[in-house]
Amino acid sequence: MTLPSSDTYFVEGGKPLSGVLSPSGSKNAALPILSSCILSDQDIVLHNLPQIRDVNAMLSLLESIGVKISALGGGSYKLNAASINPDSIEEDLCRSIRASILLAGPLVARTGSVQLPPPGGDVIGRRRLDTHFLFLEQMGAEVGLVDRKLSFKAKKLKGRPILLDEPSVTATENALMAATIAEGETVIYNSACEPNVQDLAKMLVSMGALITGIGTNRIHITGRNHLLEGTEYTIAPDHIEIGSFIGLAACCGGRVIIPGVPEHIIQPTMNGFSKLGITIEIKEGSVIIDGSRTLEVQPDRGGSIPTVYDAPWPGFSPDLTSTAVVVATQSSGTSLIFEKMFESRLFFVDKLVAMGASIIQCDPHRVVVSGPSRLRGTNVSSPDIRAGMALLTAALCAEGISIIRNVHQIERGYENLVSRLNKLGASITIGPSCSDNL
Repeated sequence: MTLPSSDTYFVEGGKPLSGVLSPSGSKNAALPILSSCILSDQDIVLHNLPQIRDVNAMLSLLESIGVKISALGGGSYKLNAASINPDSIEEDLCRSIRASILLAGPLVARTGSVQLPPPGGDVIGRRRLDTHFLFLEQMGAEVGLVDRKLSFKAKKLKGRPILLDEPSVTATENALMAATIAEGETVIYNSACEPNVQDLAKMLVSMGALITGIGTNRIHITGRNHLLEGTEYTIAPDHIEIGSFIGLAACCGGRVIIPGVPEHIIQPTMNGFSKLGITIEIKEGSVIIDGSRTLEVQPDRGGSIPTVYDAPWPGFSPDLTSTAVVVATQSSGTSLIFEKMFESRLFFVDKLVAMGASIIQCDPHRVVVSGPSRLRGTNVSSPDIRAGMALLTAALCAEGISIIRNVHQIERGYENLVSRLNKLGASITIGPSCSDNL
């Protein structure tokens, strides 16, 4: 049955989830990898692109500047950026997603000039762009503001040692792309190490880029001083989606198997979730979660309340702190969730309190959660991708019906989520948002 298109989920909670839940391609790798096609005038074939709103927006952005795109089916696309015009970029699309800033590095490196409207994306706190400006200026670009657009100009970017003032993921990705066709050698110090950054670097190497130090905080790039070659590349599974599914499965009962999980992404995720009592089994590349096990908070040595806190990779991902809060509501004991990186990330917890959770918000960055709580269905709205996924997790383990609005936010980051979860036994329907009194 084809469900009607809408921006509302109706969730009947309390149903155990069991079965196989295959991960999609990484959203946070797909977006910079799509941007990197600008660095070549040859055909590039990408596989395992997630079919989500943000990826579709990036594809449309690339088409607006002249990139030829052909859908090959099954999440595979062929792109050719032989002829591009950065002046024709679609402003509304550019403002709709945070990842539009990823066009700055490759476009200024290739064309010498680009003007971008300020990027959009989730409102989860101050998300500064200074690091992007600083590295481009160090490589010889002029950065300014023209007609309320970010302006980048450079006759030729030149490689040099760059110390990022923070290990920004998108700034690292932008610097990485720009340096591959710059003149000379670039060393990026304090670079981000996240799996999606590693995936982009591997993609660039497959295009002929000269990069060493992948997966470390010191990346060395020898600029080719000319465009890169075409390639065929498969995007890695999404480690954030996998982490979200681990948290969801642990809360909802049943037995869920997530196949094809790269082993190196599991430990940072479990360093946080294990404090909340989640245990997993890893067998032949699959992660197995037994949701029937009782969750118990694991005190620190001496019996102190444990803290689950986020950090740059290989720390616990900030994109999983929202899910961690929901897991904590279902775990026996008291825990502190400390969101260090974004000051508005936890501003959805009032919705969990309305569902029956016992949560005290200490400040914008910290909440104390006492569990387990019997959650009940309610009427909520998704404020961003990750909080939306957390609210869906809460709705699935709550008693009764929950209505979640603004779900296009969730669908920006999770592919075919409703059909995939319903196959596991969930009861989620998509319908018109007029049922305000349910």
